[in-house]
Amino acid sequence: MSQNKPLDEMDRLLSIMAQLRDPVSGCPWDVEQSYATIAPYTIEEAYEVADAIARADLASLKEELGDLLLQVVFHARMAEEEGAFDFADVAATICEKMERRHPHVFGDATSVDWEALKEAERAEKASGEAQGALAGVALGLPALLRAEKLQKRAARTGFDWPDASGARAKIIEELAEVDAAEDAEAREEEIGDLLFAIVNWARKFKIDPEAALRRANQKFEVRFRAMEEEAGDAFTALTLERKEALWQKAKMRV
Repeated sequence: MSQNKPLDEMDRLLSIMAQLRDPVSGCPWDVEQSYATIAPYTIEEAYEVADAIARADLASLKEELGDLLLQVVFHARMAEEEGAFDFADVAATICEKMERRHPHVFGDATSVDWEALKEAERAEKASGEAQGALAGVALGLPALLRAEKLQKRAARTGFDWPDASGARAKIIEELAEVDAAEDAEAREEEIGDLLFAIVNWARKFKIDPEAALRRANQKFEVRFRAMEEEAGDAFTALTLERKEALWQKAKMRV
């Protein structure tokens, strides 16, 4: 591989995006996009990268990383058009952050206080914005992940159950409140509180709730497909009891 190939291909990608966004000769769909309309695709591509990793599919990983990189280039191009920043600024910002966060590699330090470094960065970033222990936890994160991050931030201030038993008791309490909800709106709120409590309980066991739910989804999918394969076209018309029997059988196999 040529030493300059990564830079050459990066320049090529930046040029392609510039052409796509050209208001005269570009692609109409690309031209009309905004940060808000592209954001869902950015999130989706990040999940597809994680999926390729989970499947140990390196061919797909290469493709999905490219799709994710395109999202970064797309956002940077829109910012460049507004005169805010460009891709070079994005790269420079992350380079500076990595060097700052690794003084033991790029400087003279022999050890690193990661939390102190991150706290200093958060304080600087939050200047003029909302302050406090929860400042800077991105609103766009998946809800389970954001709940975990909020809880971890709160825990640093001492606002936390001393052990898993307190978190478990909170789940029981929230279940009772779901049962007592008087209407759909109240029930939705209480189920939200229940999910938040479950994330807290998982955190006490050092379990990533997002990853745990992803595995549960995959397990359900595999077992459900096994049920469908065994029953064939008759699956939908089967009684619930028969479907439950197929489910139990699938559990024994996968």
